[in-house]
Amino acid sequence: MNVCVLASFMYDLVATTPTRPQPGQTVIGTSFQTFVGGKGFNQAVAARRAGADVSVIGRLGDDPFGEEFRAFLHSEGIGAEHVLADAGSGTGVGLPLVETGGQNSIVIVPRANLHVNRHDVAAASNAIVSADVLLVQLELPMETVLAAVRLAHGAGVRVVLNPAPYATLPRDLLAMVDVIVPNEGELRQLAGAGASDPIEQVAIDFWRGRRGALVVTLGEHGVLVLDGDVPVERVPAVAVAAVDTIGAGDTFCGNLGARLAAGDDLRTAVTVANAAAALSVQRHGGAPAAPHADETAEVLAHSGAAAIQD
Repeated sequence: MNVCVLASFMYDLVATTPTRPQPGQTVIGTSFQTFVGGKGFNQAVAARRAGADVSVIGRLGDDPFGEEFRAFLHSEGIGAEHVLADAGSGTGVGLPLVETGGQNSIVIVPRANLHVNRHDVAAASNAIVSADVLLVQLELPMETVLAAVRLAHGAGVRVVLNPAPYATLPRDLLAMVDVIVPNEGELRQLAGAGASDPIEQVAIDFWRGRRGALVVTLGEHGVLVLDGDVPVERVPAVAVAAVDTIGAGDTFCGNLGARLAAGDDLRTAVTVANAAAALSVQRHGGAPAAPHADETAEVLAHSGAAAIQD
């Protein structure tokens, strides 16, 4: 149950406000908090709390934000041997704006994340090829993502790609991915589909003829799963009152990777990940909101969904 994460690190400076400001407008926020974050880091924490052994590859600035990340990684028991200190760039920063209803928009400034390169990947090759699952996102340079995916694919390691933030994907990247996990907006962009096109049909058309599986997260509308010749399936959401959706997709991906690494079938892994994400949106922050495996198991037990089996 070993997961390797090609990780981005973003120190989140989070403002909460009743409404998002319009151009030229200033609004008064209701709260301000700071959290360690970044899609890759959040996914690594989520996978670790789901029970996986986790190692991360990435870069942090030589600054107080970087020190806080390293302390958090250590406290969670996540392997950080391949997290480099980048003296020339600061730690990545995220500036989320959270509305009272829980919806958010985020500006990220990658900084040290932009310097993670194929040489870093090569130096961490043992961590990648010895993993059961490699988790990747798109907050790092595309050539770095490609290098890690090629290495994992060549070694028979299962590759899970979260295509966020959206970017045009090289054809050879998709050919090496075992599970791709976009949200609805990202899928529509990848497929070149309109906002009114039925999402099930968009998913079917986009994935037709491709290898592996497509898992589309739809928030309160659940998850779509397309896997080989099996008809598209919708896994229902767990009904909750969301207070903060930051990191929910990352919690989903981290748990999905952990459960696939544990040998679960895709449908079971999605069900577990769905429950974990539902728990996370009832808490504030990205990584700190990720639940532990026993919490997720309790939600599954009360919902009657598939149980976690190690």
